[in-house]
Amino acid sequence: MTWVVRLVVLVPALAGLAGLLLARSRPAAQRIAVGAAVATTVLALIQWVAPLGTGDIDTFGALPLGDLSAPLHLLSDELSGLIGFVVAFVVLTIQAYTVWYLREDARYPQFAAGVSLFAAGMLLLVQSADLVLTLVGWEIMGWCSWLLIGHDSERAAARRAAYKAFMVTRIADIAMVVGLITLSVRARSTDLFAVLTEPGRTGLLTFGLVCVVFGIAGKSGLVPFHDWLPDAMEGPTPVSALIHAATMVAAGSYVIARLFSLYAGNDAARTVLAVLAAITMVYAAALAFAQSDLKRLLAYSTLSQVAIMLSALAAAPAAFGVGPGMGHLVGHAFFKALLFLGGGWLAVIAGSTALAPMAGHVRSGVVLRWGMAIGFAALAGVPPLVGFFTKDTVIDAALEGAADGAGFRAWVVVVALFATVLLTAAYCTRAWLVLANGPQPARRPANGALEVERVGAPAGSVTNSRLAGVAWSPDGAVVAAGTERPPEQTSAGEPDPELVDETPPAPSEHRPSVQVAPWRGWWSDTELLALLRTASVAALAAGSVLGTLLLLTLPGSIHVGWLSAVVSVLLIAGAAWAVWVVARRGQRDAADVLPQPVRAAAVAGLGADTAYAAFGRAVVATARLVVFLDRDVLDAYPRAFAATTRAVGRAGQRTHRAVPSLGLIGVVAGVVVVAVLGVTVWR
Repeated sequence: MTWVVRLVVLVPALAGLAGLLLARSRPAAQRIAVGAAVATTVLALIQWVAPLGTGDIDTFGALPLGDLSAPLHLLSDELSGLIGFVVAFVVLTIQAYTVWYLREDARYPQFAAGVSLFAAGMLLLVQSADLVLTLVGWEIMGWCSWLLIGHDSERAAARRAAYKAFMVTRIADIAMVVGLITLSVRARSTDLFAVLTEPGRTGLLTFGLVCVVFGIAGKSGLVPFHDWLPDAMEGPTPVSALIHAATMVAAGSYVIARLFSLYAGNDAARTVLAVLAAITMVYAAALAFAQSDLKRLLAYSTLSQVAIMLSALAAAPAAFGVGPGMGHLVGHAFFKALLFLGGGWLAVIAGSTALAPMAGHVRSGVVLRWGMAIGFAALAGVPPLVGFFTKDTVIDAALEGAADGAGFRAWVVVVALFATVLLTAAYCTRAWLVLANGPQPARRPANGALEVERVGAPAGSVTNSRLAGVAWSPDGAVVAAGTERPPEQTSAGEPDPELVDETPPAPSEHRPSVQVAPWRGWWSDTELLALLRTASVAALAAGSVLGTLLLLTLPGSIHVGWLSAVVSVLLIAGAAWAVWVVARRGQRDAADVLPQPVRAAAVAGLGADTAYAAFGRAVVATARLVVFLDRDVLDAYPRAFAATTRAVGRAGQRTHRAVPSLGLIGVVAGVVVVAVLGVTVWR
């Protein structure tokens, strides 16, 4: 069965390479991407159901590194099986959804291949029993995120967001590399289990663990490395769901979980992690409430939720293990992917990712309405959804840590968690009320055309004025408003909203004149695309409801304390009621009660981007100063001596006529005569 573990990583990697090679054939790229995702999910399910319980599964053989052992093994246990299955399942829903979302994007094959390679990187990290392979998977995700965020490379904002993500995470990765090297040198091996069991050298261990924390802070978006994540929303919605749900930003939590036995005995490293997580979860949740763009709201929410995962690993007693943190990772994967895909569906309908134009459009379909409702409720921690159980398990673990003598770091986490519960419920309620209240979305008239009307959106939102005054026929083609096209009829003679794709494309995507025909036979293209979209959202909604059942197989992932649960529910109810009251009093958007300067600053990220730019300018200025000191100060003395010598030589050259004098000729002749006499006369 070891081949199953290898194939879990190998199948998406090969799918990515095949997708790049067949980029000219869209139908082939679709079949490869979705088919490989299905196969990977099945293989991951097999591994999860029957884990091998071993960490010595060979890959390419050991690296010849002299005294440092690098066996490059994979592992298979309960944790890797569950996380691998959840990652594969979420990637499958994203790949299926992407077929619809990028249905006429000319670069869909490259995008789908990038998603497959991204999944391979995450699954390699999950299956890794060697720090070298962990780092390889970590870096694959970093490179793929750069490509996927910048998918719409013709837009300056997308290019800037991709470079920003790349630079910020690369800077943090310096600490990650140093930390993993330190742990490997300490154990004289890159094997995970050798690193975990190596005794002694506490100072070196602390240094390595703290470096890993800062490296993880970059990928996971902890303060001060957080601002790249909201800007990454410039990428298409599927990549937003991919990065924010079960890959990349959650990868750091999994790495800490694998090193948990080392962190459990190191107070310094856990304290650093606890402080960063506590600051991030409250800060990001507060900013999420003020956002005017749905994708940016969800991005700040991700920062807060990932910090909750890491706080469990920072504050929970060693006896609790990694269950609380990994349980929240699983729950977050379902409801956050659900919200992003549902949000992308809404953006296609409304023509914008801003909340104001989306008002009322959540009622466009049953699956969309219930999917978004379940997603926001799970994110807020409403029982009995998966978010309630996983979040309260983290709170209970932190309380146990405080009672177990963890002291400062545990209490910091506890206070931050309760504050975050309140803020999360507030911004989830606010977002839902904005999306649910508003004018009824336009219905398609009997002639089959859908009138599309654009409303004003806040500056910076994604809009497209070219969509104003156009209509979309049942087959997805653009026609003039009012043009008659025969609608697809149900048995009752009315259009079936669940089968007819009556939404315009995402405004950030292209619509080249190509006809998408990936499959034919049972369904038309439009019906199949709508089915893929609906099935993806419905599957993630089911995971958000039933995900708790998956966690029953992971020890410690569900441990609800009745007192913390009661306090959480009261905080959620109080926050929801307060936001509802504000909205009912004439403010359709509860965030409008914030002073305009405060809200504008929050939407801009409180100047974090400005701080990044200032840091960049400071680095450039420092580099120029170093060049000046090296060139014009330190190197001045050697260059001055060389210049002086050269000047003296040139002066002597100018005073010499370059013609031999009679005295010089006489001296040379005398030397020759003496030499000849000395040879011939000497006896």
